Amino acid sequence: MERYELAKERIAQIPQETIVEEPYRDFFVKEAAFLQQIITVMDNGTQGKNFVELKVQNHELYQDILPQNYENSYGNPAYAQKMLGEYGKVFTFLYTELHGGIAYAFEKKAWDLTVILELFLEIYSAFAQEEIPTEKQVKEILVSYVNDYCQDMVEERIREAIDPENNFIVKLIMESDLNDLSYLYQSGEYVSENELKTAEFMNSLSQKEIDDMARTYTEGYRIGFITGRKDITRKKTVNIRYHLGFERMVKAAICQFEEMGLKTVIYRHALHAVNRRNQFRSGFTGGIANPQFDYDHRQDCALFMDSDFVKRKLRAMQTSYDEYAELAAVHGGPAVIETFGEIPFSPVSKPESWTFTEAQQKQQLELDNESSQITNRYIKGDERSFTIIAYPVPEIGENFPEIFREIVKINTLDYKKYQKIQQTIIDTLDTCEWIEIKGRGENETDLLIHLHTLTDPKTQTNFENCVADVNIPLGEVFTSPVLAGTGGMLHVSKVYLNGLQFRDLKLVFDCGQVIDYSCSNFETEEENRKYIEDNILFHHPKIAMGEFAIGTNTTAYVAAHKYDIADKLPILIAEKMGPHFAVGDTCYSWEEDTPVYNPDGKEIIARDNEISEMRKDDVSLAYYGCHTDITIPYDELGSIRTIDDEGEMTAIIEDGRFVLPGTEALNEPFGDE
Repeated sequence: MERYELAKERIAQIPQETIVEEPYRDFFVKEAAFLQQIITVMDNGTQGKNFVELKVQNHELYQDILPQNYENSYGNPAYAQKMLGEYGKVFTFLYTELHGGIAYAFEKKAWDLTVILELFLEIYSAFAQEEIPTEKQVKEILVSYVNDYCQDMVEERIREAIDPENNFIVKLIMESDLNDLSYLYQSGEYVSENELKTAEFMNSLSQKEIDDMARTYTEGYRIGFITGRKDITRKKTVNIRYHLGFERMVKAAICQFEEMGLKTVIYRHALHAVNRRNQFRSGFTGGIANPQFDYDHRQDCALFMDSDFVKRKLRAMQTSYDEYAELAAVHGGPAVIETFGEIPFSPVSKPESWTFTEAQQKQQLELDNESSQITNRYIKGDERSFTIIAYPVPEIGENFPEIFREIVKINTLDYKKYQKIQQTIIDTLDTCEWIEIKGRGENETDLLIHLHTLTDPKTQTNFENCVADVNIPLGEVFTSPVLAGTGGMLHVSKVYLNGLQFRDLKLVFDCGQVIDYSCSNFETEEENRKYIEDNILFHHPKIAMGEFAIGTNTTAYVAAHKYDIADKLPILIAEKMGPHFAVGDTCYSWEEDTPVYNPDGKEIIARDNEISEMRKDDVSLAYYGCHTDITIPYDELGSIRTIDDEGEMTAIIEDGRFVLPGTEALNEPFGDE
């Protein structure tokens, strides 16, 4: 606290000083003013502020990166370089690191706030000298900051993910009056109309409706342990990940998990560069003030990524998990509430942003791979489970209430009905060695999937009968293909993956791995390929088809078209609306040796492929650390047919409709279409 007080006093002096010359002074004066706003929150909290005052404060804290102001923000790498020349990259990195201070102030995280204040002052002091530092020297200051605090930042990140004590968000939910929406602004996250209207809508629902929504979600988590033949009674904690605005449902879920003997932990999406990973937010988040800002800084760790950092972070992870081994051993895994319906985002690729070199891409892959192995040793894959569910946000359109209720209905479809129909599909699929998938119209999909050989068809199956447990809503049968013999082209006219739009996406497979790829998001082939490399391949030179599935949730498909929201649905729902193909790890990664059974008692043997089997000799070669589902919608689908040993074909789907006897009920939602 003494260091914090000293830093605070020094920052207060900067706006009046003229010892730093332009153009650098403008950056320091603006950031000093921003940091003083944060310090005010840290020192005074939000005591005495009414709803309107809190809303104004929230806007002021985030206004600099809002789209209407971003062109002239130092958070924008293009503007930073325009104003500061060669120093642009290091200053835009510093800006982003300081921006995390908003959340630290609301959580009263004095250490986190102090170290970024001191970093700012160290660089300010360097520019206050007669001879200003070179860009290389500024970078060295930033790298030293990362290296000096890596252990502390990693340790805190691991602790807050598994320790239920002193949990800021849980406390906020359980102690706030959720009818007074002022609580939203106490989170430290950006609050847009989405979050406000979501919370208002949740408050309009009866307690029974809220409890039922929460029960669908928590029961999915519990049943996931049962179907996976794992003992939930050995677990003491569950990690809820969700979007601000759903507090009433989350509060009910916390209570329901408590009845199961599980305490809830909720951690915020990562803010320190040491812990941030691309533009995707994992954990609790509020509104995204500007998705372009997040995208521009997705590879900021390129500033410090090298082999020494990889070793340092892995050592920090190992040390931290050793310290919290008991907490890790009783952690049950995540329960995720996704949202969808936000205005689709198509990013602009900026050359001024930090980007990985080829060597750094390999180092990041090494870090991801080794990190997964460390985590899996302490939070064991064969003992943990998860669940995931999704709901729309008001930005989806004026029919939001109707759409929301439609999604609730989709999330609670009769699983017994679907289980029976899906078993009919599986019984047919288990008689063949190959599956052919073809598009129709302008869709150029032409794929051949090679299945594992069943040595005992009476007790074995290739496909999992997926109903509503870990993966809500229900509606798919899936397998891990044999890579040898799997190939062809996957084509989708438009798809959203991890919040990013891909237009005219084409992936070409040979021996089950992507060998060529293209899309039409950008003007040049080079930009399009890089977009896919960054956000689907994740810089793997080759990446395998880890999953093939047939979605059966035609109810969701029809609802999507009724409300014209097909392009806004998350992959969690979209993957149930047609066949889908995942590139990356199989669905059974890290759990291949744990037997999995369908409701009919048959063991699902297709848990491995030629890549994951490498774990037996060298685990570093066996996993990609990603799994991206890509769906062909029914209206772009020509056929799905099985091919047996003699070349005989049996149709599952023709012209986007189910034709296999016993599956006709799946066409009912289509009506007379």
